[in-house]
Amino acid sequence: MDEILFNDDYIHQLIDKYSDMLMRITYLHMKNKSDAEDIVQDVFVKLIEKPISFENSEHEKAWLIRVTVNLCKDRLKAAWFKKRVKIDVNCYSSNPKNSNVLSAILELPVKYRSIILLFYFEDYSIKEIAKILGIKEGSVGSQLHRARKMLEKKLKEDFEYE
Repeated sequence: MDEILFNDDYIHQLIDKYSDMLMRITYLHMKNKSDAEDIVQDVFVKLIEKPISFENSEHEKAWLIRVTVNLCKDRLKAAWFKKRVKIDVNCYSSNPKNSNVLSAILELPVKYRSIILLFYFEDYSIKEIAKILGIKEGSVGSQLHRARKMLEKKLKEDFEYE
């Protein structure tokens, strides 16, 4: 295992490489760009405060995703947060069709949002998602199936009204 020195250049490289992906993950959890930006910043602060040695770039990426998801869950559980959630759906999508899909994804329960994002937007396999989220592969497969069914139902309803 190679030890990587956590200097400014390395941190800037990580921010450049992963911040967009982490923003997408966080935005789908938080439904708000400002909260998403805060959490992504907190992820990198955690890394700076307690640097760890990564085995490889996949380990690095998986660690960042796991910390991001955990921070989102913690923030969503906070009592003060439950009273102030604002949805900003059009933040990342100017295409109306994408906006419908994004809206439908945002309406999913949090555990399904994470799996949809990692599977479809970040191209992780079920096995990789299970490892990142610390759950069984069967659970990931089941949750992915349920999320697809929920999205299908919601999107069908939306198109029937148009």
